[in-house]
Amino acid sequence: MSTQDNNKDNKEDVQVGQAAPDFTLENEEGEKVQLSALQGRPVVLMFYPFDWSGLCSEEMCTLRDNYTDWSATGAQVYGISRDSKHSHKAWKQHLGLNYSLLADLVGETAKKYGAWNEAAHRADRMTVVVDPQGIVRYVVHNNAGQAREQGEILAAVRNMAQSSASKSAGGA
Repeated sequence: MSTQDNNKDNKEDVQVGQAAPDFTLENEEGEKVQLSALQGRPVVLMFYPFDWSGLCSEEMCTLRDNYTDWSATGAQVYGISRDSKHSHKAWKQHLGLNYSLLADLVGETAKKYGAWNEAAHRADRMTVVVDPQGIVRYVVHNNAGQAREQGEILAAVRNMAQSSASKSAGGA
């Protein structure tokens, strides 16, 4: 897998091969989601600046429209921003999103991953793919105004799934 950093100023990004920092955040329904409890399946974390903003809405709708491709990988996908669970719930309903949004109100999780932009008091646009064992396998950090390439991320998740299947088949 790979790391791509389109935001060269951030030296604190999580690295491919390291254990993904654990966190517990509330989703739009107020349910707690803990990363370590999701082990056993791939997880895609999509940090983004704000609900209700133009580029964020466009990206989340693209993900919604292609969600069958994402779900075919077995990956659990989460959007993460500093917005509240109440904002997430209204935005999710407004856009008809079919995946969960996690509330990182003060950016603690974004800081653990290197996605937090202190000057702007929000997360940058960053994507982290975590394998079923909880290891970071892919990282892309974009500036807030630069859309992520979802096809590339989806390909990374598919490659990870194929690699895991090959290792399992080889060990049998």
